[in-house]
Parts: sequence; structure tokens; C-alpha cells
Amino acid sequence: MKKNNKPLIIIIFVFILELVIIGALGVTFLKSINSIEQKIQGQEIKDIHQLQTECRDVKEVIKRELVISMVACALMTIILVVYLSHMVIYPLKKMIESKEKRERAEETEIKTRLLHMTEGIIAFDINGKIDLINPAAKMLLKISPEDYTFEDIFNKFKLDINMEKLIYLEDLTSMDQVIDVEDKTVKVLFAPFRNEENNKPEGIIAVIQDITESVKLDTMRKEFVADVSHELKTPITSIMGYTDTLLEGDYDEETQREFLQVVSSEARRMAKLVTDLLELSRIDNNRKNVRKVSFDLGALAKECQKKLAIEIKKKKHHVECLVTADVPPVYADKDDIQRVILNILTNSIKYTPDGGNIKIYVGFVYNDAYIKIIDNGIGIPEEDLNRIFERFYRVDKSRAREMGGSGLGLSIAKEILDKNGGSIDIKSQVNKGTEVVIKIPTK
Repeated sequence: MKKNNKPLIIIIFVFILELVIIGALGVTFLKSINSIEQKIQGQEIKDIHQLQTECRDVKEVIKRELVISMVACALMTIILVVYLSHMVIYPLKKMIESKEKRERAEETEIKTRLLHMTEGIIAFDINGKIDLINPAAKMLLKISPEDYTFEDIFNKFKLDINMEKLIYLEDLTSMDQVIDVEDKTVKVLFAPFRNEENNKPEGIIAVIQDITESVKLDTMRKEFVADVSHELKTPITSIMGYTDTLLEGDYDEETQREFLQVVSSEARRMAKLVTDLLELSRIDNNRKNVRKVSFDLGALAKECQKKLAIEIKKKKHHVECLVTADVPPVYADKDDIQRVILNILTNSIKYTPDGGNIKIYVGFVYNDAYIKIIDNGIGIPEEDLNRIFERFYRVDKSRAREMGGSGLGLSIAKEILDKNGGSIDIKSQVNKGTEVVIKIPTK
């Protein structure tokens, strides 16, 4: 508090001191004039020559006093100016410079943030001209150097929107539009901004978000629900149809057995679909516990071959399992890896014509053990290879459904291998066969 009042006290002190000097100078003037008057009245001054001498002496005194007073006032003024410069003007200047520096730093920080934002930002003035734009906005909306205004940018997307509507409608705080830009889908949020002092509109800010992945996920979710509904509806319809037929008529034992076999097959198919869906749900929600242990991959491959021996015999396939190197134990969830091998091997058996050849190779490369399953089956078209790991995706839906496929096996296999640090790769040619390579890390 005292520090804040100090400059004021100094100014008052100097002002009083200058008043004292001026007052003293005035008193000196009065005394000199009174002295002359007294001498005239006392007849000490007898002639004009003596009066002139007295006046000259008074003038010299007054001149000397005036010079001393002016010098004193000038010195005090200089001292006051220096003091005020040091105590008031300099700190004020520093404060202003500091404020300007802070504002520049904030402006630089804002520009840096805008520059590196993944969301696009465009600010338009009241006339629709671009005031500010960041690189993300240019990239997301494919803005060319010739685009300078609101109309230049958004008219080419044929949006039912204009700046007047956004700026002058009082009840409108914001508006959003979804735009397809080449292979991307973006959402643009328009919001007017106003002057803080007079609340008058100054322009529009557009915020651009890339929602391509969200749209894809939403589409996949809808397709997933539709596929699940369809896959469950088909076996349920079959079961209901055959059971109603059995209940309505008196059929011989052989016909009843055939109908019951269809019912059993459809029920198993539905149970497998539900099991696969539960498995995917556990994986998606991270509720699946991965219990990693060390085990022999070659032994597991041969065990899987034995489990499918009946299916192999039915289709008269020739299956060989060869361990091509000294494979160290792998480190993964044994039950999971067994499920993956059984799934891949089952597909090879299903989609290889009767009497086909299937070879299973187990080997080791770098830090990964691998199992390679090669068949000479019907193969997969090249255009379908990049989609075979999608849920419910099937190359030939009617054939896959006829053979009991749900379209979830390969997606589950990939999810399982991802959880265990492994990978899966598929190469195939139509009518020549398929090669599947599964890699699993060793301990």
C-alpha cells in the first residue's frame, strides 16, 4: 500500500516545494518594492538618479532570485521526471511490453494448436471471406488455393445453407451438415460468433470432423445385426417347419428320422453360431482370459488332424502333417490355438473336392513358429481375399450356408491370434487351392 502511494507523495512534496520557492520569490519582490516605497516616503531618495540606482539594485536582486528559483524548479522537475520514469513509466512500459509479449505467445500457441489439430477449423468474416484456416480443413474438404469465400468452399457440395441464415437467425446457435468428400465422410459444424462489446455478428466458424470410421462402424453394426438375425432366422424356420410337419402327420420311421436329422443339424448350426457370437463378444469386451503356456505346436497340429479324422475319411482326402525343423515350444493359449487350427483345417476339408490333398507343415523362422496348411481346393477369388476376415463375410454365401458356415470362423481366428501376439496370412487362387500361414511367438 505504501509502495503504491510513494509516487503520489513525491509529486505532492515537489509541488509544495515549488510553491514555497514561488512564494519566497514573491515575498522578495514585495520586500524590494516596499523598501523603495519607504525610502521615497522617508525622503532618503532625494533625486531621480538615486531612485534609478535603487531600482537597478532591486532588479538585480529580483533577477538573481528568479534565476535561483528557475534553476531550483528545473532541478526538482528533472528529479521528479527521472523518479517518475523509474518508478511509474518504466514499470508501466514493462507491464505493457509483458502484456504484448504474453498476447503474442498466446496467439502463437493458438496458431500452433490449430496447425496440429486433427479437426479442421475455418473462420469466415461477416462478408464470407476466410480469416483463418488450418491444414486439416484444407485436407478434409479438399480446398484449393482458388477457394477464398464461404460460397467457394461449400457451394460445390450443394449444401442447403447460407451465411445470412447462420448469422442473423437469433434462435440459431449452430448447424451441422454431413458431407461426402471423395472416399471420406466429414461432419461440418457451423456456429456464428459475435463481438463481445456490442454483441453484433462478426462471422462464422466452421469445425470439420472426419467421421469416416464412425460411419463405417455404424454400417458394420447394422449389417452385423441384420446378418445375425438372418443367420438365426434360417435354422429356426427350418426347425419350426420340420417339427410342425412331424406333429401334423403320421409319418413312417424313416421319414421321421430324416426330419429329425434336419432339425438336429439346424439346431447344432444355431448353437455353433451362438457360441461364435459369445466368443466374439468376450473378445470385443476384453472378457476373454488368455492363459498362455508353453506347448509343442507340431504335436498340437497332429492332434487336430486326428480330431478331424472322420471328416477326412468321409471325403477321402490325403492329409500329411510334417514338422520341417526343430521347432521350440510356442507360448500362447493352447485352447485358442487349437481352435484356430481346427477352423482352418475344417475349411480346407470342406472346400476341397473329394480325394483332394491337404498338407500341414510346422516350422520355425526367426522368433516365430508357424503352421502352414495347403490344399488343392476350390480357392478364393483375389477380390475377396482382403475381406475374408470381416464378420459374416462369405465368398459364396449359399454354398457356405449349405456347408454350415457362419462367416465368423476366420474373424474369430484373427482376433484370437491378435490376442496371442500371432498373425495369419492367406494366399489363394481359384480352382488351384489355398495356403494359410499361422505364426505364433515362441517363449
